[in-house]
Amino acid sequence: MMNKEENKIRYFTDLYAWQEAHKLVLMVYKTTKTFPTEELYGLTSQIRRAVVSVTSNIAEGFTRYSYKEKIQFYFVANSSATEVQNQLIISRDIKYISENIFSEIYLQTIVVHKLLNSLIKKSKTKTNS
Repeated sequence: MMNKEENKIRYFTDLYAWQEAHKLVLMVYKTTKTFPTEELYGLTSQIRRAVVSVTSNIAEGFTRYSYKEKIQFYFVANSSATEVQNQLIISRDIKYISENIFSEIYLQTIVVHKLLNSLIKKSKTKTNS
């Protein structure tokens, strides 16, 4: 059985939301490697920036001292995850990714959304205490 000290979140990388968002980053990067080279400064760049924004905002929010500030960064991360969803739909519809790849990555965005919503909810309870 782990003691409370071993279970403590010390770094942003300890956050389950960040870990799952990082998986999403790796999935997007791997998939966008197959996009046409003419998309390098278009959709490829756009979706990569959006997905990196998810993990970056989780990390930045983690370091903020006030829960109000934390929540703001977690909301931005959530918005970036929605942006990734939109870009995935476009990628699927223009046949840059298959339905299977789309589904796999899209499901990961849903996992990230749920975890971010939990972080936001938990942080909101801390602002009220």
